[in-house]
Amino acid sequence: MTAPVAGDRRGRARIVIAGLVVLLLVVCVISLCIGPSGMSTAEVAGLLSDAVAGRFDAINTVNHVILFDIRIPRTLLGAMVGAGLALAGAMMQGLFRNPLADPGLVGVSAGAALGAVLVIVLGGAFLAPVMDFLGIGALPIAAFFGGLGTTLLLYAIATRRGQTSVGTMLLAGIALGAIAGAVTAYLVFRSNDFQLRELTFWSMGGLGGATWHKILLAVPFIVGVFLAMPFTARGLDALVLGEAEARHLGFNTQFLKSLIILVVALAVGVSVAFAGIIGFVGIVVPHVLRLVIGPEHRTLLPATALLGATLLIVADMVCRTIVAPAELPIGIVTATIGAPFFLSILLRKRGVIDL
Repeated sequence: MTAPVAGDRRGRARIVIAGLVVLLLVVCVISLCIGPSGMSTAEVAGLLSDAVAGRFDAINTVNHVILFDIRIPRTLLGAMVGAGLALAGAMMQGLFRNPLADPGLVGVSAGAALGAVLVIVLGGAFLAPVMDFLGIGALPIAAFFGGLGTTLLLYAIATRRGQTSVGTMLLAGIALGAIAGAVTAYLVFRSNDFQLRELTFWSMGGLGGATWHKILLAVPFIVGVFLAMPFTARGLDALVLGEAEARHLGFNTQFLKSLIILVVALAVGVSVAFAGIIGFVGIVVPHVLRLVIGPEHRTLLPATALLGATLLIVADMVCRTIVAPAELPIGIVTATIGAPFFLSILLRKRGVIDL
């Protein structure tokens, strides 16, 4: 019998992934039972069992509406957004070969936000024909192209002769984020009172506007992100060694980089469009899991999606309960968790160079 290879964490990774699946299911159940309405766990279980059995006698009751039209869509949207942001962070860290890369820190989220704000503020005037043509898909499409454009520009600035400069990447990301933020601020200045209120709460992030309509619209985009995982995982493992090494291993690095950029823009664009700006999920989750199960992306990416979904649902539960019956913006909670963690990475001796 062959002895296990030293440092091989695949067995641990499988256990961690199985545990994260169970944890996510438990957190989802708890999320359905928590809220200011006072609905008990037994009532939630009864409504769910009635739905599974096809009994819809209580379909018009207040509790049924709260559970099926508010809590379940909110939990599902939180899971999709959390998984998408965490995956985007893990892929960017692999692409740039640096654990500090994050869609929020390098301006990708700001670019996606700019695209969404353009639709909110100018959609009824200058962009009316486009809005009529795209319908309800205008917001996520605009956010997607905003994030995509920022990601492409960032990569072009930070990469020279096939080598990516981490310092240039971080500085360019700050600059691009500032430019996008300035244009967004100008659009906010031009907005009317209704648009201003919508933009204010949207910019702090939240899942309060979750509906089945939004879920159905977001599902194709998120499914596309998940389907790309198997095609990017091995390539990301190769890119960690360097682009020249990845080419020697038989990878089409240009296609791989383009695919990763597309997936990151897709994940961030959809997340920003439906949940606003939520920071630090993409840097905290992959970094923690990389320390636990190692850097192999074939296990890191699915684990990241599971933990990202769990983290955002937990953050949303905190938002709903900490100042009940009011609701705290979810961006405040994720920043409170993520900012100290980010500082701890910077202060660790080898945290900025170890993957």
